[in-house]
Amino acid sequence: MDSQSVSSSVVPIFATPFAVVHLPEAEKLNRVVAGLLVGRATADGASAAQGSNALCYTSRDDLLDWTDEPLRQVTGEIVRGIWSFVAAVNEFTDVQLKSFSMQARGWFTIVRPDGCLPARSYPMSSWCAIYCVEAPEPSPERQDSGVLRLYESRLGTMFTDATNCETRMPFRPGHCAWSPIPGRMAVFPASISHEVALIRSRGLLMLLTVRARFVAPGQEGVSAW
Repeated sequence: MDSQSVSSSVVPIFATPFAVVHLPEAEKLNRVVAGLLVGRATADGASAAQGSNALCYTSRDDLLDWTDEPLRQVTGEIVRGIWSFVAAVNEFTDVQLKSFSMQARGWFTIVRPDGCLPARSYPMSSWCAIYCVEAPEPSPERQDSGVLRLYESRLGTMFTDATNCETRMPFRPGHCAWSPIPGRMAVFPASISHEVALIRSRGLLMLLTVRARFVAPGQEGVSAW
């Protein structure tokens, strides 16, 4: 068949928003915040959130309640970054957006060499933001060392043949990987299953995670966290 004789209009549908946000003001405080996180993880010990182990520590989800000023500045930048992301993917006016209230919970994770963060998603949440405080050095053998991997489930039942396994972006099926960089934050729908791949190099990976949702004036049926 002569493909040149057929005219077609192709558009993406069911698109998923994913943003990488640079937070330069937060980045300036990373070293101080890293010290606070290590100190808190050491002090918490066995009282850490369920699922923590020797290679991957996850705190309780009270991070946004901490009173340490450096951390409050960083989480404030994270929250502002989430608001910026929401504004970018919606068509609300500034007045409409400012009328919403955010509900959010946050925690931190420290992943050591040979550690990983198992796959998870967050029900009753709209958006997930993961900010990198510290990252291990790259692995020369494994490019996926310590990456944030987001799993695509939308096309899980699609039949695969020679014509749809090599489609160009944004239509190409497959998972997405993002390498955490200190000072940068990934934001994506909280329903997406994601993990941190096994770290195959030296150094710690320190992440701050915030899951958020927004409530419009008069909205009912959403209980406070």
